[in-house]
Amino acid sequence: MENRVYTVAILGVGARGGNAYGKLIMKKPDKFKIVALCDPREDRLSHFGEMFGVPATERFTSEDEFFLKKRADILLVTTLDTLHVRQCIRAFKTGYDVLLEKPITDKLEECRELLDVQKKHGNRALVCHVLRYAPAYMKLSEILDSGRLGRLISMNWTEPVGYWHQAHSYVRGSWRNTDISAPMILAKSCHDLDLIQFYAKSRCRSVSSVGSLAFFNEANAPENTADRCTDCRLVDSCPYSAKRIYIERWHGAGEPADSWPYNVPVMAPVTEEKLYEAIRVGDYGRCVFRCDNNVVDNQLVQMQFENGVTATLTMNAFNIGGGRKVSFYCSLGEIYMDEKEIAVRPFGAPEEHIDLSEIEDIDYAHGGGDAKLIDSLYGMMSGDLRMVTTLEESVESHLMGIAAERSRINGGSLEYIHS
Repeated sequence: MENRVYTVAILGVGARGGNAYGKLIMKKPDKFKIVALCDPREDRLSHFGEMFGVPATERFTSEDEFFLKKRADILLVTTLDTLHVRQCIRAFKTGYDVLLEKPITDKLEECRELLDVQKKHGNRALVCHVLRYAPAYMKLSEILDSGRLGRLISMNWTEPVGYWHQAHSYVRGSWRNTDISAPMILAKSCHDLDLIQFYAKSRCRSVSSVGSLAFFNEANAPENTADRCTDCRLVDSCPYSAKRIYIERWHGAGEPADSWPYNVPVMAPVTEEKLYEAIRVGDYGRCVFRCDNNVVDNQLVQMQFENGVTATLTMNAFNIGGGRKVSFYCSLGEIYMDEKEIAVRPFGAPEEHIDLSEIEDIDYAHGGGDAKLIDSLYGMMSGDLRMVTTLEESVESHLMGIAAERSRINGGSLEYIHS
């Protein structure tokens, strides 16, 4: 049977919809064709419309005009977090199958509503938990499922966000404030919650959490500093200086014309002149101590699953960054993974070390997870559901995140998920 080419529309052509998924879809013309775009910014529509070959008649700044009819087989919903559920429901009712950017929502009632609408209309949906598709995390699943280390007892996850990434995305960027995005535990750590639940193979029974916005606020601003980095006496010395994060790091990276995070403050092709102007007048040039951010910069979550597995997750901004550090404790051995290797340590037997550089695809984001996600999107559409993160599965990990944030706000209270 000849492979079918599915048509794709993208709602929100920013960092994920345009730069990530859109570009990956364009590399698979035997499987997909992008035919329509919707975004409130004309510059994005023009840039990605030309890149993807979408005619001007199928580029929309108005969501209402875009939804007047079904324009493709698949709709990518890659907008701001707070818009995901409303737009996904609208997509289901219009007849689309959906690739939905995470997090879905931070509201329990919206999770339930979305599942109800999907069930009523029979749409397919794939949630963008890209790390589940990354080769390193798939390898972990293979080791655990082999049974050679016995039964999984507990997990310990550490997510080192990175000082500059925190400043970029969660202090200056689109995920800085819960008025426009989900809380940090869902906006950043929904990857981790999804994987923890995936490996536990059980519903979560209860969670507790503590955390705070400890540093990125005006109380910690150095004396005699400005509202904008370009006007500040510390522009060349502060590690959070926009000049250092965007200009100096861009030079150090080889001055890429179209690479994250430099293509977020400005449209590609990235130049030094564009970056300077962006940090001089735009959001990404604001002092990190004087932004309108309110999401946490550190958080700890404890989880207990219905099958007895326990887990901890530590998310922290105050580090250089790099890959997650993950430990699995099993009845017959343990596994440890960092950004370089997986160490398999069976009790009473030799250790095995797996070099991640030999299994990850460094040409794609999230260790190859983004590219594998798009492969899974095609699998979903063609009926191969072996590696599809369904909406139902994703909602379970979101319930964990919603309960964790409720616990954090309530000072670490024990929250039950399904009671």
